[in-house]
Parts: sequence; C-alpha cells; structure tokens
Amino acid sequence: MAGIPPKPWPTGEAEQLEPLVKRVLAPNPSPYTYTGTQTYVVGEIGGPDCAVIDPGPHDPAHIDAIRAAVGDAKVAAIMCTHTHRDHSPAAAPLATRTGAPIVGCAPLVLKTDLPRADEAFDTTYAPDRVLEDGEQMRGTGWTLTAVATPGHTSNHLCFALEESASLFTGDHVMGWSTSVVIPPDGDMGDYMASLEKLMAREDKVYHSAHGAAITKPQQLVRGMIGHRRQRENQILRLLGEAARPVSDFIPAMYKGLDERLIGAAEMSVTAHLIDLEKRGLAALDGEVWRKN
Repeated sequence: MAGIPPKPWPTGEAEQLEPLVKRVLAPNPSPYTYTGTQTYVVGEIGGPDCAVIDPGPHDPAHIDAIRAAVGDAKVAAIMCTHTHRDHSPAAAPLATRTGAPIVGCAPLVLKTDLPRADEAFDTTYAPDRVLEDGEQMRGTGWTLTAVATPGHTSNHLCFALEESASLFTGDHVMGWSTSVVIPPDGDMGDYMASLEKLMAREDKVYHSAHGAAITKPQQLVRGMIGHRRQRENQILRLLGEAARPVSDFIPAMYKGLDERLIGAAEMSVTAHLIDLEKRGLAALDGEVWRKN
C-alpha cells in the first residue's frame, strides 16, 4: 500500500492524461479511497461527445467539476464500474443535469449482517442499460468495451478504450493498493480468475479509480497474483499449526497494520478462507477455521 502523497491534491481539476482521457479527482479521501475517487471523461479534445466513467460520490462540487471537464460536449453515457458508494451515487444527479443514460455494471443490493470495512453499496443505482462482457459504447473517435471482472464485487466491470489500449480498472486493479475482497459479495476465486483474465490482455496502461496511472500493467497484475498466492500460503501454514479464528491470522500476516484497516484485513482473510473451503483445503467449525 502506497503512502498518501502530501497535499495539495488536484481535487476538482480536469487533468488531461492522454488525448482521449481526462481525470477529475473527487473530494473524498480516506484509508479506503486514497486521495479520493477518480472520475474519467473519455472523448476527443473539443469533440462533440464523451463518456463519464465512475462519476463518484454524490457531491455537488465534484458534479460541478465533472460538468466543467465535459465542457460543451454531449455526455453520451455515464458508465459505472461497480456500485460502491464512492463510485456510482453521482450517476443519477449527473444524468439529470446532462440527459445522459446510465450504462455499465448491473445493480446490486447486498443483504447481509456481516460487518463491512469498505465503502457501502449504493442502493439507489438504476442503470438504463447493463453491459455484458464484450459489449461496447461508441462515440466520436472513442470505443469503450466492457470487460467483466467480478471479485472485488460480483458486478464489477472494467472498460477498455480500444483507440489507445487503455483500461479503466475501477477498484479491480488500483494504482496505490491491492483491492479489498469482502464476502459475501466479494469472491476471492472470482477475483483471482479476473486477474488471470487481465494477464491475457495486451492493455498498455491502466487508469484506476484510486492512485496513479499504471504503465506496466501486466507486471503489476503478475505481482498481485503472486501476492494473493503468498497470502494463501501463509493462511495454510498457520492453519497447519493450529485451528484458529480469523482474528488470530492478522498479527502474523499483517505486521504494523494501521488499526483502521484491521476490519478490512479480517474480511480479506475470510475471503481467502472461504475460497480454500470451496476447494476442500479448509473448513469452518463454529468460529474456528481448521485445515482439511
């Protein structure tokens, strides 16, 4: 996990990252969002239309900043990678202001009593069109293809910008930290399969919802897969020593962890344990996990 850079951050500014891509940072920094959620505007400079990816939290100042970045272009689509509350709530008010359809991931309402440590789900999200894997949105000089990447959430999509071989990765692959996978909706087996899916692609750069652009994407994804396998091996080793509750894994696996992130770490370990259980390598007895 990267340290948060010193202020000032470019909150509310439209940064031109490449000829077809602008980035606008939302004012919602936290231990789970880094300096904030990054919204992307895709379209030609001075072009007639554009798409907005991950409009972010329902914050009037951020919505104003998106409108300023769009300028005179018509918003052809408001596209959401997933429905955590730092990603999709601005979709509805932005749609009202622009007349644009909301397009992208499927809606998701998570019904659970499990404790959560990441951003809660946006239960107001109502897309006009849900994109399936491989479906596209097109505008003047730009084409965005949906790439299904479940794992962080079951409805997570990435969007590939075909003209520049860029991939908007939402929270699936981030530029500052590994993604949090939290059951029951987050699924570690699905997440690993989605990472392998990205490894088979030839994207040149990733633009994530949090953190800097990723210019060596395959190298990063390979490292993320290795990191998850290392965590899995740590869990199996600890289970081999003794059966234990989830909380007992954290001191051994996460040295010097920020106390604010302990809940997220416990959920991540739980996701690994559930995946191991599905594969017949671990079992839950009451509140204690043991090795099979």
